[in-house]
Amino acid sequence: MKAWIERYLQQHPERKKDFWRLVRFGVTGVISSLVHYGAYCLVLQWAGATTSYTVGYAVGLICNYALTTAFTFQRRPTRSNALGFVGSHLLNYLLEIGLLELFLWIGISELLAPILVMAIAVPINFLLLRYVFIHPSTKEEDGH
Repeated sequence: MKAWIERYLQQHPERKKDFWRLVRFGVTGVISSLVHYGAYCLVLQWAGATTSYTVGYAVGLICNYALTTAFTFQRRPTRSNALGFVGSHLLNYLLEIGLLELFLWIGISELLAPILVMAIAVPINFLLLRYVFIHPSTKEEDGH
């Protein structure tokens, strides 16, 4: 697999930045998802699934913004990317809470449902965040 990736990146050097950005996004996503899921499980001890998910999402959002800005897209925090980040995550949250309710309604356990939700929502979120952080207007604003 490693040889195939190296050969592909040599043949398509324009894809190298996106490849490593996707790898960093994966690392950021795993860390943020663990924070989100950990907060969800903790709050689930005292509250229902939807409230717990919302609290976990908020905690994960803070972690995610810091990592996405500095590590994934290697930008500095700006008003523009913060607003874009929160906006994309608002859309993502609505998608996730809808999927969570659907999975709970069809009988998936409260511990498994959030994992399935994240598996669906993460790729969509990457595309939204890539637009926020790579869009030409954000490049000009923060010097990239």
